[in-house]
Amino acid sequence: MRRIGFVVNPVAGMGGRVGLKGTDGMVEEARARGAEPRAPERAREALDALSNAATGPVELLTWGGEMGESEADAAGLDYEVLGRPNADETDADDTRAAVRTILDAGVDLLLFAGGDGTAVDVAETIDATGSDTPMLGVPAGVKIYSSVFGVTPRSAGRIAATFDRTEEREVNDIDEAAYREGEVRTELKAIVSVPVASEVQSSKQLGGGSVEALAAGVAAAVEPGVTYVLGPGSTVGAIKRDLGFDGSPLGVDVWRASEDPRGDDPGELLVRDGSEREILDALGEENVVVVSPIGGQGFVFGRGNQQLSPDVIRRCSVVVVASPSKLDTVGELRVDTGDPDLDEELRGWQKVRVGRFEHRLLKTV
Repeated sequence: MRRIGFVVNPVAGMGGRVGLKGTDGMVEEARARGAEPRAPERAREALDALSNAATGPVELLTWGGEMGESEADAAGLDYEVLGRPNADETDADDTRAAVRTILDAGVDLLLFAGGDGTAVDVAETIDATGSDTPMLGVPAGVKIYSSVFGVTPRSAGRIAATFDRTEEREVNDIDEAAYREGEVRTELKAIVSVPVASEVQSSKQLGGGSVEALAAGVAAAVEPGVTYVLGPGSTVGAIKRDLGFDGSPLGVDVWRASEDPRGDDPGELLVRDGSEREILDALGEENVVVVSPIGGQGFVFGRGNQQLSPDVIRRCSVVVVASPSKLDTVGELRVDTGDPDLDEELRGWQKVRVGRFEHRLLKTV
């Protein structure tokens, strides 16, 4: 028997059709504009598909009312209600309580209906409990930027019934207040285990990802007094131009932001085409190294930028930038600093800026 935890965020997606671009903190406004619940219907679609695709018995462990019970009953599946929401109007605390209780009972998959905000609640609860239970989303929110959802509700149901292996995927969310003002700010929230299937959507990479856009994004984010070590290549070269200087195309340059980097005097070029020693001598109290992977290879350290030695890297935080087209030729990032301990420290998941606000997640191996 396959045991599946099932949780619905009944208010997810209500803000979309009434022009609110999201529902976080806007449920009352959505209702005032005439919004109708969307998630329960999409959850029922997923359960219908699950029931039809199942090759053996399925048991649902769920939460009361429209947080799962109503949908499971309508689908005719066997289910057990483990608890109920505290009030008629559910919130994130209800979702987290439901997920914790279901995980404690033991399930093969946590299937949820909602949007990115719900995905964050589920992922953070899984992490907090130390569970390795995979999760899968039924898309019901206004924005779906995370790669943990089926491409449709029916896809999610079919995957839940038939999956046999999992892989790591990302949970992203955006600032809805900024989104309503026309600005997209994405943030990586978690890495989670998700069923492997062609019908699991990819992480949404936003339009406008380009070298010019990412250069503008890095330049806009410089911090007062911070020293920036800028590696070789055309992508980082665009950042140098945005910072106001003609850098070395194949070398490493060091630039320090002024106390008012958005003013008339944004900063000062300290070293152009520097050696390791010159770079080390120019470093300040806070330092950032900006590098771009080699197309087709993925190396961010150890190929063409050996001036960025282990001593330099250890004194800096690392920012990786690349155009979306370059990342399509890479697949994963690589490091070969000459220091095995540092290489090990650098391995793992790395956010790569691909636009003014957009990032992708790649693994450093």
